[in-house]
Amino acid sequence: MIGFRTPPGGGAIALLAAHCDDLAIGAGGTLLTLCTARPGLRVDALVLSGGGTEREDEEHAALAAFCPGADLRLTVLRLPDGRLPAHWDEAKEAVEGLRARTGPDLLFAPHPGDAHQDHRGLAKLVPTAFRDHQVLGYEIVKWDGDLGRPSVYQPLAPEVAEAKAALLHEHYPSQRRRPWYDREAFLGLARIRGIECHARYAEAFHVSKLTLDLAGGETRCGCC
Repeated sequence: MIGFRTPPGGGAIALLAAHCDDLAIGAGGTLLTLCTARPGLRVDALVLSGGGTEREDEEHAALAAFCPGADLRLTVLRLPDGRLPAHWDEAKEAVEGLRARTGPDLLFAPHPGDAHQDHRGLAKLVPTAFRDHQVLGYEIVKWDGDLGRPSVYQPLAPEVAEAKAALLHEHYPSQRRRPWYDREAFLGLARIRGIECHARYAEAFHVSKLTLDLAGGETRCGCC
């Protein structure tokens, strides 16, 4: 089991996403759990697309709700949706900018096996900037059917899983028309991941590197 130690000052995490709502879908329950347990946690979030639209407003309200009591700093850029490969330099500069202004104890980002080219491209940029950080690659259910076999789980209390589904519905009205965007989908995946880790509900993450410090009693993970 991988633990997260809060250093003096409350600790810090960073969040990376290609689109508004990716973070809430992939790690919303974990964010609720983490921020509720650690008031004052610094949260630096970067979203590459949606800036200047209604989606940016949705993201600000949603992350404030998913990160209660946190010192939240969110940047939403204006890269076009679905075109990250054509804007590689801008995306890389943005990721490096996030790294320059924060040294997180934990980083949430897409994972390299994601079928969406924007998610996958962003995941490939992560290790170019965050070389020595614990990184959890979140998953997003979609038409592509790319759900794999994650190796790290965060159990969610039933009330947290329900709150995640409710907040997703409340704060992202622009997405309600999508056929997969509903309570059943979110709770269904959380239930499956819960079965896999002996919990009622859970969120799961991909990790490609794990370093053990058995003498020092510390376990660290990194995803690239």
